[in-house]
Amino acid sequence: MQRTFVIFKPDCMEQRHVGNVLNRFEQAGFTIVGCKMGKLSPEKLREHYAHVASKPFYPEIEAFMSSRPVIMMALQGENIVQKVRDLLGPTDSRKAAKGTIRGDFGTEMMKNVVHASDSDENAKLELARFFKAEELFNV
Repeated sequence: MQRTFVIFKPDCMEQRHVGNVLNRFEQAGFTIVGCKMGKLSPEKLREHYAHVASKPFYPEIEAFMSSRPVIMMALQGENIVQKVRDLLGPTDSRKAAKGTIRGDFGTEMMKNVVHASDSDENAKLELARFFKAEELFNV
């Protein structure tokens, strides 16, 4: 079994899509093994988005991601990283097909409902970044 990390982003929270998105994850057979809500600090966001933190558009990402509390979740399942990515659709919601989470609920590149780890390696790093070991459960 693999694990992955997801963030229900500020647009998901504001538009009240959390229940719909979570239902899709559960219907896909994924198991929740960690869940918490919090506001992301500038320091945590810079660490998480280090690969784009030097880009001119980064301040917009930080402002958006810190605009309201988010839900952070650890999910478990077979081949889960790829399955979650497939369920979400492309990062740019405008290019996502209807029936995908981003195609149904997203509005643009940044306002794309959910962040999800893009590889097994990043899933492990992101889970460790946002969860203490005792906050993740074997169920």
